[in-house]
This record gives sequence, structure tokens and C-alpha cells, in this order.
Amino acid sequence: MTDKSAMDKLKGKAKEATGKATGDRRKETEGKSDQAKAKAEDKLGATGDRAKGLKDSLTDDDK
Repeated sequence: MTDKSAMDKLKGKAKEATGKATGDRRKETEGKSDQAKAKAEDKLGATGDRAKGLKDSLTDDDK
């Protein structure tokens, strides 16, 4: 998890909690959206890392 995605996830949780506490459905939804975006960024980064590892293992570029 990158620092940016971790911060986005925390901000999302805070927005969601604030929205729930104040009854602001829009803020709550924004928070959930921010968390989903952070999760997607994590998965995309992990996929890129795996692809690079696969490329390196096939071409011996890691030596």
C-alpha cells in the first residue's frame, strides 16, 4: 500500500464517518468512493509489480 492510497483510505473513512454522524448521505457516499478508489490503486500497483517481476524473471534483468 502506498502512502497516498493509505491517506486516501483514511480520508475516505473519515468522510464516511462524518457523513453517518451528521446524516449527510452525500458525504458518506464520497467517503466510500474514496476508499474504493484507494483500494483500486493498491490493486493496480500490485499488478504492475507482479508484471515487472514476471518480465524480470523471463529476461533475467534482475541480475
